[in-house]
Amino acid sequence: MKTKTLDNKASKKNNTEFMPILGTDYVEFYVSNSKQAAHFYKTAMGFQSLAYSGLETGNKNFESYVVVQDKIKLVLTSPLKSGTEIGKHVDRHGDGVKVIALWVDDATKSYFEAISRGAKSFFEPISEKDESGEVIRSGIHTYGEVVHIFVERKNYKGAFLPGYTAWNSDYKTTPIGLKYIDHMVGNVGLGEMNKWVKFYEEVLGFKQILSFDDKDISTEFTALMSKVMSNGNGRIKFPINEPAAGLKKSQVDEYLEFYGSPGVQHIAVATDDIIQTVTNLKERGIEFLQVPQSYYDTLLSRVGKIDENVESLAKLGILVDRDEEGYLLQIFTKTVQARPTMFFEIIQRKGANSFGKGNFKALFEALEREQELRGTL
Repeated sequence: MKTKTLDNKASKKNNTEFMPILGTDYVEFYVSNSKQAAHFYKTAMGFQSLAYSGLETGNKNFESYVVVQDKIKLVLTSPLKSGTEIGKHVDRHGDGVKVIALWVDDATKSYFEAISRGAKSFFEPISEKDESGEVIRSGIHTYGEVVHIFVERKNYKGAFLPGYTAWNSDYKTTPIGLKYIDHMVGNVGLGEMNKWVKFYEEVLGFKQILSFDDKDISTEFTALMSKVMSNGNGRIKFPINEPAAGLKKSQVDEYLEFYGSPGVQHIAVATDDIIQTVTNLKERGIEFLQVPQSYYDTLLSRVGKIDENVESLAKLGILVDRDEEGYLLQIFTKTVQARPTMFFEIIQRKGANSFGKGNFKALFEALEREQELRGTL
């Protein structure tokens, strides 16, 4: 199987016929300490306070802080009592993504459409109301313990959701230019990639737009395979990875070992000025994977003319790749929690619609150096 871009122009009409998804509504993490996690995302990544749910709002079971930056909303949730499902999730997986919420116009129709096409129910449509209006939500299971929640909020004017109050914090940080979620990558077990590709095709109307095999994504020691799924309007992209045979343990194998199941490997967030964004992130303590400086010796010969200064890119460790539509710039953080599981990608697209295939080898070698330091390669 060769890397290929699939023609999905004709398929977009079919996508929107039964499952129109407007975009990503929010991403919810189950974490061990929601207050400290919210402080981290505000301090280190420039998010702002948005909403809160907890004891002060009458919620006796869990505490959630919602932070926002442009179109990105993250919900950080921790249990308030022992023995809860949230606490068990954190015990099994460490901090990680539980919910990828999808913004839809009709959460009831979306739910029953998905169920009729084979989805497993997380919860049936519910109406949640307060003085700001009504939100309708419903949910389905996907790979591992990750769920999709359909969110219909056209009749709601509140800060976030009913049950939350506006979080007016005295501590405000400066945003760093993060705009929206470009894509989210899921890691699944050996032989499971095609199962979940089929799930997204049949249940949610997504289409496969790219495919990479173990010849594309490999080094001397490790390899993986990946297929990229996209919804009808192209606003949501879910690459799905599975491990491939290699001489040593791949990054996907390491993830599955420490996370304990399939799950979200990384979230790619877009910026319009990656040099400034990464500079700010480094100043705030975020650590990134680093490629050898020799990567930049042949950069222009590989990708052609770019607007950015190569020395500036080399100083920060930003990677560049080009496709037939343009080029992109990207960089990957180290893992952002105790377990070597989830991390972030910072990406700036200048026409390119691809995912940086030309950087895979350099990136994987950087990941392997981290694995070697951890003793998990």
